[in-house]
Amino acid sequence: MSDTNGEGRWRRGRVLASLAVAVAGLLVFHSAVPDMAGRPGSLLETFLPWLGLAVPVLLVLAIVRRSAVALLALLLPVAAWVSGFGGLLPQGEPAYDLTVVQHNVSDENADPAGTARALMKARPGLIALEEVTAGASAVYAATLAPEFPHHRVVGTVGLWSKHPLTEARPVDIRPDGIVGAWNRGLRAEVRVPGEKAAVAVYVAHLPSVRLGLGAGFSAGWRDESAALLGAAIAAEPLERVILLGDLNSTVDDRGLVPVGAQMNTVGPGFAFSWPASFPVARIDQVMTRNATVTKVWSLPATGSDHLPIAARIRW
Repeated sequence: MSDTNGEGRWRRGRVLASLAVAVAGLLVFHSAVPDMAGRPGSLLETFLPWLGLAVPVLLVLAIVRRSAVALLALLLPVAAWVSGFGGLLPQGEPAYDLTVVQHNVSDENADPAGTARALMKARPGLIALEEVTAGASAVYAATLAPEFPHHRVVGTVGLWSKHPLTEARPVDIRPDGIVGAWNRGLRAEVRVPGEKAAVAVYVAHLPSVRLGLGAGFSAGWRDESAALLGAAIAAEPLERVILLGDLNSTVDDRGLVPVGAQMNTVGPGFAFSWPASFPVARIDQVMTRNATVTKVWSLPATGSDHLPIAARIRW
């Protein structure tokens, strides 16, 4: 069948079909986008799940255009998105052995006690915090102490635990070029019920990235810090590892590859954590080695510009 000007349904909408193929290509082959000046590859990967929003837009245009070829082509980005992110969709309440909470509390948080109480509502066994200032550290310790009697703070990162902590020490993830006091890595061993051996827990806060019209996506220090963290985890002698931290990276961002190569894939749940006012990306991470994250979700806002995230872990 053709319309009055002889253009058939299978010939109309070739531009829309091409756009659908392009979206599918970016979803599947995002690593092929080069990280030239401005780091467009990393920027794309930071917001990769949101490419799926192109599908309903193209669907409406294909229907208006009455284009069969465009509708058929839309199956490609749908399949690509489901393949890449379908596993993050909610899958019910899974079995788990431990609940953990990760939160960048912000060094400008005006209510650290209220933040601590909010995090305890998730009933975790471990709480990792970043941007813990010297003044707020005592407040967090006092507020969390009744339920979390074991804790360690190194620089601006801290770990609170219901279970005994041992062998706590700093982890050097400082990039070259950063001077002054800068301690944002912590490693400790946790004795959790049901496990014969201790679990190594890392808390890390990688450097921030910058996004600007002139410089583009600037992430050099973050990438260097991620490489140092990945090397530390690779050298970790304990079998089971939990990593909690503000990594200033999504799991799809190639800058996090040195860390992601050592750890298991993140479990179900998008859990966007930043910015708290309108979360569009999860740059706060819970990752494991020889354990499984069975669920991850965002918690209500606190006095921070990040949302807290909680996760279930199964050995």
